Amino acid sequence: MEPLQVDVVHFYPRENAQPHNTVKFEAVNDESPTSTIVRRGQPFNGVIRFTRPYDENDDLIQFVFTLGDKPLQDTMGSMFLKRDAVPDKYTWTAKLLDVQENTLSFEISTPVTLPIGSWALRVVTRMKSAPVREIYDFDQDLYILFNPWIPDDQTFMEDTALLQEYVLNDVGKVWVGPIKTTRGKPWLYGQFDAVVLPACMFMLDRAEMPFHQRGDPVKVARVISRIVNSNDDAGVLVGRWDGQYEDGTAPSEWTGSVDILAQYLETQQEVPYGQCWVFAGVVTTVCRALGIPSRVVSNLVSAHDANSSLTVDKYYTETMEELDYDPNNPQGADSIWNYHVWNDVWMARPDLPPGYGGWQAVDATPQETSSGMYQCGPAPLEAIKQGVIGVAHDVEFMLASVNADLMRWRRDPEAESGFSMVDTNNYHIGRMVLTKKPYVFDPLGDADRQDITGEYKHREGTASERLALMNGVRYSERAKRYYAVAASLSNDIVFKLRDIDTVPIGQAFRVTIDIENTSETEGRNIKAALTASSVYYNGVKSDVVKKVEGKLFVGPGKNEQVSILVQAEDYLPKLVEYCNMKISAMAIVDETKQSWADDDDFQILKPNINIKFNEDLIINQPTTIVLSFVNPLDRPLTGGEFRLTSSGIAGRTFRVNAADVQPKETLTTELPVQPNKLGKINFVATFKSTELKDINGAATGEVYEG
Repeated sequence: MEPLQVDVVHFYPRENAQPHNTVKFEAVNDESPTSTIVRRGQPFNGVIRFTRPYDENDDLIQFVFTLGDKPLQDTMGSMFLKRDAVPDKYTWTAKLLDVQENTLSFEISTPVTLPIGSWALRVVTRMKSAPVREIYDFDQDLYILFNPWIPDDQTFMEDTALLQEYVLNDVGKVWVGPIKTTRGKPWLYGQFDAVVLPACMFMLDRAEMPFHQRGDPVKVARVISRIVNSNDDAGVLVGRWDGQYEDGTAPSEWTGSVDILAQYLETQQEVPYGQCWVFAGVVTTVCRALGIPSRVVSNLVSAHDANSSLTVDKYYTETMEELDYDPNNPQGADSIWNYHVWNDVWMARPDLPPGYGGWQAVDATPQETSSGMYQCGPAPLEAIKQGVIGVAHDVEFMLASVNADLMRWRRDPEAESGFSMVDTNNYHIGRMVLTKKPYVFDPLGDADRQDITGEYKHREGTASERLALMNGVRYSERAKRYYAVAASLSNDIVFKLRDIDTVPIGQAFRVTIDIENTSETEGRNIKAALTASSVYYNGVKSDVVKKVEGKLFVGPGKNEQVSILVQAEDYLPKLVEYCNMKISAMAIVDETKQSWADDDDFQILKPNINIKFNEDLIINQPTTIVLSFVNPLDRPLTGGEFRLTSSGIAGRTFRVNAADVQPKETLTTELPVQPNKLGKINFVATFKSTELKDINGAATGEVYEG
């Protein structure tokens, strides 16, 4: 008799997907699925049919699972199919469940520490009575992913209800914009799209991540933070911040991650262009697809500490003109971003002392190198909060991002360093840290906004917050020197830059400094300057919109003010993407040499896109979607284009040209679509034109049976 010959192996892709929480993946929902997607450390079922009946006394059946082309001990599982196999969470087993002549059903158990990826299966059969072997290679995809639902997996989340959000939700919000006008930008993660898992495998391979390390979420998350930017190893996205995007897609035009990953996989070339929230959106898609719980995090008023002093330093000339470089730092100047977006990923940290598991920060935006590569994290939030900078990875950089002090320095020939301190602001940096609230999606409002500042730092001004920062300072020689200078200065003039409330695009605004002389006996002569500039969101200045300088006398006990009115025609030609403005104020007192500087960021507000459905959404039936908004400018909008994306419609992303629209008129565009998924589906839209860019909108619809 010949050894058994395999006729077919089948893994019940849909049935296994239910208990494994992978039922949302498109690949297991095809008419006849060719991919099986399961999670490690949890058994899954299969069936094998041979060309002759199975003889339990003589036939031997061996399963050999391998990952990568050079399998080692950690990337290979080899076992015989046995009735009495006892599953164990750290080893592979194959248990025979039932025999029906030539058809056998079985259960495979995998180790809970297994490297994740696309595993290959070979079935080897022989007979005890003869040495001849038959080999059968299974030709379908078998993905094995992280399993945050089971306690022994390093990604386990005790509150498993939250996994509905952090692994299974395929739509989210990213908070963007300066502190006073921050708004949620809808983003479609689309982690279950058919292209995403193959794109993730391609990314890990391109990053040359060793297969045997792919079971460790700490190492996987660090590699993801590196490969989502293109800086070292031809990763996914090219970062660009200068407004020149003609040879690619502008960051503000993307509606989600799938188009980016699809383009990367198809062309195997870096995709132009990304900015921080685009990098963060893609990281969450990749992490959720692989089974690592993840959320997108926005830090409003974010520091980029270029010289590890745990301070952000601004330098001024003797007359308080701001210098745009750092005279003391060859690595480049510190900067303050209106906001910066990164990610938190959830995992235990067996590589660290107890207490550092849970949320970990990773940042894929290329700002500084870490161990020679543009990667950042995972940094435990607990270590960032307590200022423990010796803990892996990149805690010091993240601590400065959310909690550095802002220090201002004026050129002073008599000072030892050449500069004397103007003032220090402990509250400016890391004003608020936001993420999307679980289970809520509010397409146009803020009901889904969650403030997680308290997870990153103690409340500003509390003893704990100062201690955490000083804890970091204690470990850094350079930071100690900076903080030693912050001595008290005698000042009798109180300056205050008035906050600007919201400014809808096309309207004027006023900037005012209030000046109070607290001296009862002496008047003061003051030189003051006030500038309104347009800036990119990473803090780089674009253009001065309006500037006023003057001298004024403030009598004893008196109040004065300096102000400028900025009209729409002053700023409209000079606005750059996202319409961020920076107000800079500075002053110097002749008699006492007291100096002062302050700045304020705000965003000129733009309308949202309204998304309406003209009729009920019925599965597989064409319907019309109406996109509209009012042109807020006193000039026509030309060369307009809408982009609409949904994971629940055939074709996924549509781009449609829009008619020109007159000042203050409503622009309306209709789009035919066909829903192909039942239940709730989300739509995200963006609009750009020659005169106005970065207009967003989102909506949720319910698709019914016909």
